[in-house]
Amino acid sequence: MRILIIGGTRFIGVYLTQVLLAAGHEVVLFNRGNHPAPTGVGQIIGDRQDPAQLKEKLAGETFDAIFDNNGRELAHTQPLAEIFAGKVQHFIYVSSAGVYLPTDQPPHKEADPVDPNSRHKGKHETEAYLAQSDLPWTSIRPTYIYGAKNYNDLEAWFFDRIVRDRPIPIPGDGQLITQFGHVYDLATAMAAVLDNPKAIGQIYNISGDRFVTFTGLVKACAVAAGKDPAAVDLVYYDPKKFDLGKRKAFPIRAQHFMADIHKALNDLDWQPKYDLVGGLKDSFQNDYLANERDKAAIDFSLDDQILSQQ
Repeated sequence: MRILIIGGTRFIGVYLTQVLLAAGHEVVLFNRGNHPAPTGVGQIIGDRQDPAQLKEKLAGETFDAIFDNNGRELAHTQPLAEIFAGKVQHFIYVSSAGVYLPTDQPPHKEADPVDPNSRHKGKHETEAYLAQSDLPWTSIRPTYIYGAKNYNDLEAWFFDRIVRDRPIPIPGDGQLITQFGHVYDLATAMAAVLDNPKAIGQIYNISGDRFVTFTGLVKACAVAAGKDPAAVDLVYYDPKKFDLGKRKAFPIRAQHFMADIHKALNDLDWQPKYDLVGGLKDSFQNDYLANERDKAAIDFSLDDQILSQQ
């Protein structure tokens, strides 16, 4: 297949490109050109938020499938969908498990209600649009994505404190449950929807196959960093007692947040490769240490504000 990836030179796109190339596909990236495409990968330079540029750059191109990795609003994706309506075998959209309405009965299933006030509501609006279109579409809803090249402070937030033997402030009692999915596993799941008639018109939660408490996550990060998890200083606090404004004191939402991935397991002939500790070790060795973040200056002022009142 000749496949177009919108984005492709940062996190998810890097892994997806590698997986698709290994499967023998031709890959072309569409992005602003801030980073060169890998050897053997095509690149079309343009701004996906400019409909005129999309039409100018892509209307004359032919692709079998499109992966829209970075559309956050319907206005970002609709022009792309209109250009390729009736012209592609598959249009795969990366949404988010963040679209779900919080529930008292986790984990989230794909048919669960969505939150109209979610910061990801633009993604669900895009899904709703695709569902009404003539495109053969599939939507992917990841939970927290981690792994080497992660540009979000997720696992690195924990590593920053663990390698420096700092106390780790945790909101609540540490028993809130969350879910991480390795970016390589996300990429292989995305690739698994291709040529799969079961996937057309479907939404899939994608993540790791286990859940973890906040306390368990810290301990897993400690093991990955080569530290004794029993020696990590965990400090639990009530976030309601602090007025931090829009500043983010913890990298994970303070609620149960996990998604059921059985639909993907059943339909896509897919299985996550990484368990949590194994994936965190990969990230710690091949990203955190490789980029010498353990030696970088980190701002711990929010930590210190919380810890000073415990």
